[in-house]
Amino acid sequence: MAFMTLFRPIGLHELGLIWDAGMREFPPRLPHQPIFYPVAKASYARQIAQEWNVSDANSAFAGLVTSFDVDADFLSNFVPHKVGSSEHVEYWIPANVLGEFNAAIRGTIRVQEGFFGKDFAGHIPDYGILKGKDAVTQLITLHRVWEYSNFDVNCEVSANRKTIFLNWLFWSQHDFSIFGVNHNERDIIRRRIKECWKFNRIEISLPA
Repeated sequence: MAFMTLFRPIGLHELGLIWDAGMREFPPRLPHQPIFYPVAKASYARQIAQEWNVSDANSAFAGLVTSFDVDADFLSNFVPHKVGSSEHVEYWIPANVLGEFNAAIRGTIRVQEGFFGKDFAGHIPDYGILKGKDAVTQLITLHRVWEYSNFDVNCEVSANRKTIFLNWLFWSQHDFSIFGVNHNERDIIRRRIKECWKFNRIEISLPA
């Protein structure tokens, strides 16, 4: 079956809803959002993520580029719209057809890139050792906890897998050195978290 890869820039809150759906569908549109806009080029999605989402409080100051494969026969029912240069091509999916669009997605929705504004706090869980902590404090906490109990870190990864997933790309980019965690230590704890992720056999892969 033929498919076409599309892209969509999203914020952190929308990613959380996609996670809740097993990374297999986009959430319903809000009443003031009659159209769903996937785009044809990663560069266009990246531009929106960088120039719009990172400064938008409703996106939690995060711009995330997702990619996904859609059944080509289904997509042929919609005309691509050029809204600027040749890079700016969108599909206009009516909100009442989004359920059918989601059903035409093949496989899972992937998170390719992340961009973060200065006010980004990340996904904050309400339980576990990461309870109430922002994304910066979370990684520092996991780094310190690992020093005396890798078992506790493993349990935290399992219990707060949504938080780990949503903050993962931020952790790969942020400079934690002013908090006593240098780049090498940051990369080591990220590698250990990834090992815990695999150990817990979490079906959804962490963003690349």
